[in-house]
Amino acid sequence: MFRKKKIALLGLMLESNSFAPVTGRDDFLSRLYVAGIEMAEELRKDESKIPAEMHSFCATMDMSLEWEAAPILIGLVEAGGPIDHDFFAQTLEDMKGRLEAAMPLDGVYICNHGAMITTQDRDPDGDIFEMTRSVVGKDCPIVATLDLHGNVSDRMVAAVNLVVAYQTNPHVDMVARGREAAFALSSMLSGLRPASAIIRLPVCPPTVTLLTDKGPYADLMRYGQAKSGGEIMNVSILGGFAYADTAKNGLCIIVTARSDRAVAEAVAQDIAEFAWRDYRRYDPHLTPLDEAVAKAVAAGDDPSLPAVILADVADNPGGGANGNTTWLLEALIKARASGAVLGIFNDPALAREAMELGEGARFRAVFNRVEPDRFSRRFEANATVLRIRDGDCVGRRGFYANRRLDLGTTVLLDVEGIKVVIISIRTQCADPVFFEMMGIDISKARSIVVKSRGHFRAGFDEFFGPDQVIEVDAPGLSSPILTRFDFKFLPRPIFPVDRDVTWPRA
Repeated sequence: MFRKKKIALLGLMLESNSFAPVTGRDDFLSRLYVAGIEMAEELRKDESKIPAEMHSFCATMDMSLEWEAAPILIGLVEAGGPIDHDFFAQTLEDMKGRLEAAMPLDGVYICNHGAMITTQDRDPDGDIFEMTRSVVGKDCPIVATLDLHGNVSDRMVAAVNLVVAYQTNPHVDMVARGREAAFALSSMLSGLRPASAIIRLPVCPPTVTLLTDKGPYADLMRYGQAKSGGEIMNVSILGGFAYADTAKNGLCIIVTARSDRAVAEAVAQDIAEFAWRDYRRYDPHLTPLDEAVAKAVAAGDDPSLPAVILADVADNPGGGANGNTTWLLEALIKARASGAVLGIFNDPALAREAMELGEGARFRAVFNRVEPDRFSRRFEANATVLRIRDGDCVGRRGFYANRRLDLGTTVLLDVEGIKVVIISIRTQCADPVFFEMMGIDISKARSIVVKSRGHFRAGFDEFFGPDQVIEVDAPGLSSPILTRFDFKFLPRPIFPVDRDVTWPRA
């Protein structure tokens, strides 16, 4: 009797910054945390909060074979601090129970970020992978997709049949990676059993050095992907996420062959040697704060100069920062910059006060009246409420394209001549819609400050070319200058935290 192939879908996506405030249940509920029937309903929406790669996986499976989805649980939240361990343990137990209830299963798709830690555990992604394997058994194929900022442990690779990592940064290939995962799983359902090899280098690349348009990581990615094809099923090169501060940190090469592990090992070694020859290029180069502000002022004073976009890379919510430092805002006000716009600034209390006062109100705005960390200092300035929105929107370009987002209460303030977009749900500023929905014409701005590390490049590239981008060296929880952090678990020595590094290890 014919039976549709039954495939379980699950995932928990969090990129953890060890130095940021703890991520809890409420944080996930404010973004995405659904299971079972509720997850199935979310998957059917055209404008969904479900990760794009999971949507793509399902769409590809629909075209590939007769199958039945078993939605287990999916959670997604903006990068933040370690996940509360009790909440994670409850989620893991819920996943396990739902997987057991869904048995028998023909396959599993796991959609994780890969750089999660808990308040007690440095490898919860490994826990999810191993739990899944323990439930479905050794013969059931499991495919996982990961962000290229994932930190991959050996046990993660051992627990699944294939790891498929993003290949682009900014991340705009999630649909392609979901499609690849689906085709791979379909092949495994027909009997293919791949073999993987993993090599980890003592290099912890700062986030700004991991772009795939140009630079050392771009060169490495092109070299590695050229090895894919024939016996090589997949090449995944993960730069990792330094701020997670784990023993599994380090530039990671995973090569998967269709059957021959020795071939996978040889190709992984070749790619690793190429990467090692380039390791000193993973040094970040940022623009000092004063110099960046001077360029913004010059652009405002002289219309013949190109407009500029200033990336506040050290206060990037996409890297676990709070998105509320005022170093750039204060400097722009002091310098009397004209035509400057800043966003999206995370301050729920300020947004709520502005909403209650109403459009047109003038008041003394207090930024960070509750200071969550040493960088989010209190600041006061005169402000006028220009516009109020509920914060519900759909991403227009790049990283957030076609994804439904909720920024919470959102207001546009004029803060002593600088337009500032204030939000209530911490989110990386990677899409122009966050300004446009507040009535801002980006093409007329002389300088834009974004709380983002790199994903803004794919969202704002219709306004700003690479030569107009300024990565600013300011204080924050996601500073690319890694020597400013007190790492406790990184495998030492590791570049660029340490300068005297050798590989292979003795």
